[in-house]
This record gives sequence, structure tokens and C-alpha cells, in this order.
Amino acid sequence: MAKCSYNYRRALVTGGSGFLGRHLIEALIESGIAVRSIDLNKPRSLDKRVEFYEGDFTAIKQTEHVLEDCDVIFHLASTTLPKSSNDDIRFDISSNLLGTIGLLELAAERKVRKFVFVSSGGTVYGVPESIPVSESHPTNPTCSYGIIKLTVEKYLQMFRRLHGLETISLRLANPYGEYQRVDRAQGAIAVFCDKALRGETIEIWGDGAVVRDYVYVKDAVNAMLKSLEIDYAGNGINIGYGAGTSLDELIRYIERALGHHVARHYLPARDFDVPRIYLDISLAKTVLGWKPEVDLEHGIVRLINWLSATRNSSSGLL
Repeated sequence: MAKCSYNYRRALVTGGSGFLGRHLIEALIESGIAVRSIDLNKPRSLDKRVEFYEGDFTAIKQTEHVLEDCDVIFHLASTTLPKSSNDDIRFDISSNLLGTIGLLELAAERKVRKFVFVSSGGTVYGVPESIPVSESHPTNPTCSYGIIKLTVEKYLQMFRRLHGLETISLRLANPYGEYQRVDRAQGAIAVFCDKALRGETIEIWGDGAVVRDYVYVKDAVNAMLKSLEIDYAGNGINIGYGAGTSLDELIRYIERALGHHVARHYLPARDFDVPRIYLDISLAKTVLGWKPEVDLEHGIVRLINWLSATRNSSSGLL
């Protein structure tokens, strides 16, 4: 593992309009790195210092000028979710796998220094044989989303060998925090907090015992910035809180933050839900010098405060 100087000039962020991308862009600007963002939709609120391009990363060859003078790419964009990826596997392959390979080819052609890929800290492993799950755990994805993420990781290693492109994969747990959409099929914490604020009943699949690893968004972004400081030739690095929290525990945190009981309704369990998984983040601490700073209880308070403040604002949740 070689140390490298933190002297990047301009970053391209794919999926920059998403809640993770927005936090990353803010952090990059604060660190003095110029930013270009490409996404299908322009965010309602955009920092004037960001060069935004409305487009599809899978067709980036048509707009390859966005990579001019960029020396690092943060690839956050994805066209599918774990739950929906098996519905159209060919689309998942053609958009996320082939699209990312095209982006890698362009990066190699343009002599981009570094490619940071946001992989999955859950779906690449499948049903865990033991927990916490370390990077040495077998990778047995059960959905196309996880298979594609894992395959992209392999191609990153190949491009490193063939083209000298510095690549790193961060296997991210479930991020949550400000800017997260509450009308999407992903992000239990944001959806639960929004429903609780509205006085609506929270629906839970199963008995509430499903356990996941949740990482505060600013901690996740800090790990991405830390990845700029090293040249790591290994496989993916787990980025999570390193502890598991059940859905029932999430609701108890929300109740403590709000100071009142939250209604909940339990539905039949879903076949595709992994009962328990959380990550071993020892490698991230050693390799990146990173660890999460915000615990789940305080992160939920921050999210609730943000949701409350933006509910009646003109900026909304986008």
C-alpha cells in the first residue's frame, strides 16, 4: 500500500444528484477539489461551483468532454436497486456493468489517475455464514445488483493491471442522513423517520428482528475522501458502522428522538430478506485510517431535525 499526495484537481461524480452524491460534492468542494457531476436529473438546489451535466453515465462516450482535466472519478450511479435488479437482469448488465466498463475504458484513455467505486457491503456477500462479515467472507450474491457490483470490482482490478489506473472499491453498508429521499424503495431509516414525523404507521416486513449495518452519510463520505490518500491494490473495503441494528431497535431510537410512541404494523416476512448482516470494518481502520464518528442514535436525531426543517421549505427533499 503506497501513500499518495492529496493533490487532485478535479473530480467527476456520477450520480451526483443523489443524497450520497450531494454530500460527497460538498465535501470535495470544501477540500479544494473542483467538481463535475453527471446525473439524469439536475438537483433542485445546486452549488454554483459545480459543473453539472444532465445525462446518463452509460452513454458517457457521447459526452466524453465531461472528463476533460478530471484526475479522479467517483462512481456512485446505479440504474437498479437490490430489490428490483432481478426483474430485468439484461438491463442491469447492459446499464450498470457495460456502462461502468465503458466509463473505465474512457478513464484509461484519458489517463485519469484514480477511480473510486461505491460497491455494496451487503449484496456482494449474500447470506452470511458468520458475522460480522469481513472482506475475506465468501461472496455469494443472491441478486443481480450484488453480482454486478462484485463483477465491477473484478474489472477494476483488471484495469489496474492493464492500464495502471489506481482503483479502489468501497463496500458500503446502508447509508442514511440528510438529503435522503423518503419516496424511494431504499432507505429504511429515512422512510421510518418521515412516517413517524407525519404520525403515520410504520410498516415492517417480518417480526422486526431483521438486522442491518447503518452508516451515517457524512462518515461514508469521509471514507471516500480518505481513499484519495492511499493507493490500495487489494479488493473491496467494508465501510459501515461495524454493528448490527434491528428494525425494532431503529424505531426505539426514533421514539426516543421524538419523545413519543410510534405506531407500527408487522407484515409477513419477505423471502429475499437476509435475517442478519453487519460488517467487520477492521480493514478500513487499518488501510484508510478511517472509523465512523456518528453513532446511530445521534445520526437519527440529525436526520429528524433536517426532515422537520425542510418539510415546509421550498427546497423540499430533493
